[in-house]
Amino acid sequence: MQKVKIFRSIHVKFVLIYVLLVLIAMQIIGIYFARELEKTLKDNFIDSIVDRMDLVEFSVREEMLKDRSEDDPSLEQSLRAVLSGVNSEDIHEIRVINAKDRILASSVHNNQDKIGRRSMDDIVRRAITSSSPDDRIRLDQQTRNRVMVRVTPITRVNPMKSGDEVIGALYVESDIEKVFKQMDDINHILAGGTAVSLTITIIIGIFIAQTMTRPISDMRRQAQEMAKGNFSRKVHVYGDDELGQLAIAFNHLTNRLQESQESTEGERRKLTSVLKNMTDGVIATDRKGRVALINDAALHMLRTSNDLVLNRPIPSVLGLEKDYTFEDLVQLKDSLTLDFSTRGRPYILRASFSVTQRETGFVIGLIVVLHDNTEQEKIDMERREFVSNVSHELRTPLTTMRSYLEALTDGAWKNEEIAPSFLHVTQTETERMIRLVEDLLKLSRMDSQDYDLNKEWVEFNRFFNFIIDRFELSKSQNVHFRRLLPSTDLFVEIDTDKMTQVIDNIISNALKYSPDGGDIYFGVSALDKYIKVTISDDGMGIPGENINRIFDRFYRVDRARSRAMGGTGLGLAISREMIKAHGGEIWAESEEGKGTTIYFTLPFELHEGGEWD
Repeated sequence: MQKVKIFRSIHVKFVLIYVLLVLIAMQIIGIYFARELEKTLKDNFIDSIVDRMDLVEFSVREEMLKDRSEDDPSLEQSLRAVLSGVNSEDIHEIRVINAKDRILASSVHNNQDKIGRRSMDDIVRRAITSSSPDDRIRLDQQTRNRVMVRVTPITRVNPMKSGDEVIGALYVESDIEKVFKQMDDINHILAGGTAVSLTITIIIGIFIAQTMTRPISDMRRQAQEMAKGNFSRKVHVYGDDELGQLAIAFNHLTNRLQESQESTEGERRKLTSVLKNMTDGVIATDRKGRVALINDAALHMLRTSNDLVLNRPIPSVLGLEKDYTFEDLVQLKDSLTLDFSTRGRPYILRASFSVTQRETGFVIGLIVVLHDNTEQEKIDMERREFVSNVSHELRTPLTTMRSYLEALTDGAWKNEEIAPSFLHVTQTETERMIRLVEDLLKLSRMDSQDYDLNKEWVEFNRFFNFIIDRFELSKSQNVHFRRLLPSTDLFVEIDTDKMTQVIDNIISNALKYSPDGGDIYFGVSALDKYIKVTISDDGMGIPGENINRIFDRFYRVDRARSRAMGGTGLGLAISREMIKAHGGEIWAESEEGKGTTIYFTLPFELHEGGEWD
């Protein structure tokens, strides 16, 4: 590559900019010097006033300490003579004040009426009290100019005390406005010089910036055209400096990209022909996980169009954005099951993932192969759901029977009063298990509302207490049952077997999700023409977005948690159908982490002699 001449080098241009920045820095330093100069001028002014007042102070002290005879002039006359000898344009007034704040003399004739009066200036009292000089700058109310007031204490040696004794003070007003006017003139000069420097800097900066940004802007426009697929445009070479060499390299890169694009396009057409004739769906992504290629089979499986899929993240396209990121899919070794099923139609795909990478191991994309696995998954799902639901529905009566049989084994069979009752319950639960199996077989007929109910009139409180007693006796965990039942007789016409199954399902779920030491509340209240039954626990609760679906068949709020705790998702679905068959309604309220409450209603008749507690 040709060497860049020194005067055309971009480095020289940057040096020039650096020199201009230094000049601007010098202006900043000049402002700093102006501030320091202002401080110096003020200090020099104060020093000059102090030097001149030292002589006056000496003369005043001598007059105040002088022993006077009858022929000598008075102290006021002597002090007036001393002060009249001070002639200075900077000093406005000099006053002599004794230790008792009384004005003894003034250099201004117009202020002679103040002689003998008490001085009201705080600075005078401060200086006399502290025995040290004090000064301040204030604004003259008449001339609106700044004046400096300085008070110097006049002392004498007191042999009776360890230190000097203050016998008075010298009060001086001087014109310091001239110092500030000088600084204003200097600041105006600096401001003018700074403005000129900035103007020159801006003009030169614009010129230099144009020389550098013009080729860069040209290359930017070329890059934009290349992004659109136009490789015919070339970058203009403005010189032989580094930017010129960059423009030449950019044009060379444009030619190479055009050749690569033509080669890639040919390979893409071949790949498209292969993918179009495949029965499985294929999706290819770029290194950032965005869909770059998808065949017609995959579009058909995902039920979407090409425009809605391209350049979208692959987890979003597959509906996995909540559980997986692109990085997770790259590391995934096993295939995933994509469940797009609706309530009325199952639809399941199996997705296999293969990473495409360079020889160095750098990931450049992901290949996803989709296969329609609906029929196989449907068969497996129905088998798993059937086994799971049967286990769930039979667990409660089996647990009850085991508890009563264990009690009989432990010696309860010897008790003639308890043993028949326990055997009766065991027999009843055995028969109910048979009916539960029959209910599972009848589940398909619920959609046609062919429920085949055997209704009878029962007093609901007694019926409800009997079921609660059975659970309270057979429960194995430390959970407290709290009953909030009225004393009024509430007669309902129900199928006792079906209603037992409903309440069993709800109580079983409450026990499963109740913590150790928790409470389960049972309540019954009478409404207008219905009774409302409440079963509440203080367990883990249900998220708000899932509360309306817990009565759907085979639905689980948390699949992993439900399987671990024995849930099938069928119990509440059966309960809903049974409650609807009895003319009532069932619903749930829950707060995640605080528990769940199940409500259901049933038509009832109030007994004439019944009363509420």
